[in-house]
Amino acid sequence: MNKEIKNTILNGFMQSVKEGLSSKTKHLSSRYFYDDEGSRLFQKIMHMPEYYLTDAEYDILDNQAADILEKLDFDGPFNIVELGAGDGKKTIRLLDHFQKASISFQYIPIDISQEAIDMLKDNINAINPEISVEAMVGDYFDMLGTLQARKEPTLLLFLGSNLGNFHLQDAYSFIAKLQEHLKSGDHFLLGLDLQKNPNIIRNAYNDAQGITRAFNLNLLRRINRELGANFDLDYWDFYASYNPINGEVRSYIISLKEQEVTIDHLNMSFQFLKDELIYTELSRKYTLQEIEHLAIKSQFRVQHMFQDSKGYFVDSLLVK
Repeated sequence: MNKEIKNTILNGFMQSVKEGLSSKTKHLSSRYFYDDEGSRLFQKIMHMPEYYLTDAEYDILDNQAADILEKLDFDGPFNIVELGAGDGKKTIRLLDHFQKASISFQYIPIDISQEAIDMLKDNINAINPEISVEAMVGDYFDMLGTLQARKEPTLLLFLGSNLGNFHLQDAYSFIAKLQEHLKSGDHFLLGLDLQKNPNIIRNAYNDAQGITRAFNLNLLRRINRELGANFDLDYWDFYASYNPINGEVRSYIISLKEQEVTIDHLNMSFQFLKDELIYTELSRKYTLQEIEHLAIKSQFRVQHMFQDSKGYFVDSLLVK
């Protein structure tokens, strides 16, 4: 990642932290979870037994890759562009099937973490070195903008229920903006977690091993490292709740005592009460009807909804 991109990301991080901690109801953006350590911790979360989302999407990509390929109507070579690809162990199931079916494609993963991209390339090369990977590090829309001039059609991937981290109106805006970066006839495979037994969802976000806790608290560690703050992680804890009525999991960091934290890069200090919450993440669960509405409002057409064998998760194939 070049210096200009790094400075842009750092400035955005500083502004986000300043706004969030200055707010009456304090909050930090989950967008900044994914530094290198955050990406490593999220890989651990994905492989927890309680975290059913990974296995559910593996089920779809393992067993329905041929059906997904059949629904694509590209006549020749195409690009597979993935946003937030992580370590690639999930996507390789789809790519490996396409490659073995003698389909011509270029895989272009986009991630903000260089370490995640390096891990992805290593994993894909180890499993199937014949897959061509052109990785990009940076902001999603900046990178998508550089790809618009390419003539080949695109299959855009946004898997893993990442859209669930958006508030509903923001989800509409995000998908609509993605639509603007695609050409007519391009396809979009969107992964979303479905509403289900509340106990299954609650356990996925409150693991006994404490990995989700560490993932959230790492955000404070990142603020310490990159913005010169003095958060003492011994005085912070984690809490998550699920509301089955609106399908929202909400995550919080909890101040365990009255304390003051200074952030040198902002030249500011922030006061926290004992038991005060910092809201960190939304993980929204959708119904099939809500996904249909989301697509239509964003000017996509739903071509097919691929569900896992338990009906926990869906990869929706949308067409511009």
